[in-house]
Amino acid sequence: MAQSLSNILLHLVFSTKHRKPWINTEIESELAPYLATTCQTLKCPSHAIGCFDDHIHIACSLARTISVSDLIQELKQDSSKWIKAKGAQYREFSWQNGYGAFSIGQSQLPDLRNYVNNQREHHRRQTFQEEFRCICEKYLVPIDERYVWD
Repeated sequence: MAQSLSNILLHLVFSTKHRKPWINTEIESELAPYLATTCQTLKCPSHAIGCFDDHIHIACSLARTISVSDLIQELKQDSSKWIKAKGAQYREFSWQNGYGAFSIGQSQLPDLRNYVNNQREHHRRQTFQEEFRCICEKYLVPIDERYVWD
């Protein structure tokens, strides 16, 4: 085959270091478009980006020219620099070291978009830790709680 084609959809999740609530509504309204632009630049178009006080969800496509770990590294690195430049109160901002990356099928994308776009509503009922445990269970990914929360 002379042409390389792919259609890989991802659900990415990562939190702030020690789950500090850095992502207030002011930052959130600018952070989601900033992350969407970063995704687009990396040829990994976003389908939905949802922020909450201490974490991010991104539904995106994965370009065939980048690895998942490189995509996340770029997203974290670029957005961390951007947030720190927002003012002295954000100077100590950082993302956690780890992340969750889960593949989804095309038919699951509408439900994932809805879920990602409604993070503020969702977290009236569930903490990030509870949510992440449920996500890992849903995607059949075992976690060791000693190492998941930094």
